[in-house]
Amino acid sequence: MGRGRVEMKLIENKINRQVTFSKRRNGLLKKAYELSVLCDAEVALIVFSSRGKLYEFGSVGVERTIERYHRCYNCSLSNNRPEESTQNWCQEVTKLKSKYEYLVRTNRHLLGEDLGEMSVKELQALERQLEAALTATRQRKTQVMMEEMEDLRKTERQLGNINKQLKIKVEGHAFKLFQDLSVGGDPNNSEFPVQSSSVDCNTEPFLQIGFQQHYYVQGEGSSVSKSNMACETSFVQGWVL
Repeated sequence: MGRGRVEMKLIENKINRQVTFSKRRNGLLKKAYELSVLCDAEVALIVFSSRGKLYEFGSVGVERTIERYHRCYNCSLSNNRPEESTQNWCQEVTKLKSKYEYLVRTNRHLLGEDLGEMSVKELQALERQLEAALTATRQRKTQVMMEEMEDLRKTERQLGNINKQLKIKVEGHAFKLFQDLSVGGDPNNSEFPVQSSSVDCNTEPFLQIGFQQHYYVQGEGSSVSKSNMACETSFVQGWVL
C-alpha cells in the first residue's frame, strides 16, 4: 500500500510537527551535500526552526557563499540600473568633498588661521577645544616623565647594587693579598726584598795631617745609619812625631 498525498498545510499536532521537521530537515541537508559533491556546486543552506534554532550547511562555508551572493546581486543591480549607480557615486563624492573641506577648515582654526569669519560662539567653542587638548597633552607629558623617572630610579638601584658587589669583591681580594704577604715567612721569597748596603772603610796605615771628617749622605730608603757610614780618621797611625 503506497503513501498517500500529504496535504500542504500547518500540522496542528506539535509532536507530529516536530517529528516531520526533523525528518525533512535531515533529508534537505543530505540532498544539499549530495548536490555539492555530485555536481561540484557551491551550496549553502540555512534553516531556522519554529523555536529559533539555526541549522546550516555550506560546501565552502556559509559566510563565503553569502558574500559571493551579495557581490553578484550588487553587480546585477548596477548593470540593470547604471544611471542610479552613477548618481549614488556622485552623491558619495560630494559627501567626501564636503567632509574634506570641513576637516581642512577645522585644522586651520586650530592653528589660529582664518579666524576672522568666526562668531563669538564658534571662538568660545574653539577655545574650549584647545584648552581640553592642552590639558590632555600636559597630562600625557607628565605621565611620560614620571615613567622615565621611574625607569631611571630602577637603573640607579641596579647600578648601586652592582657597585656594592664590586666593592666587596675588591676588598676581599685586597685582604687576601695582605694575608698572603704577612704569612709568607721567607724574606728571600718576598715580593719586596730588603736591600742592604755597607760602607767599606779603609783601615790601612796612612799619614793624615790636620783634622778631616768625611760624611756620607744617607740615601732615601737606606737602612744604614749616618754614624755607621762615616769613617773618622783624626789620629796618626804607625808612628808619632
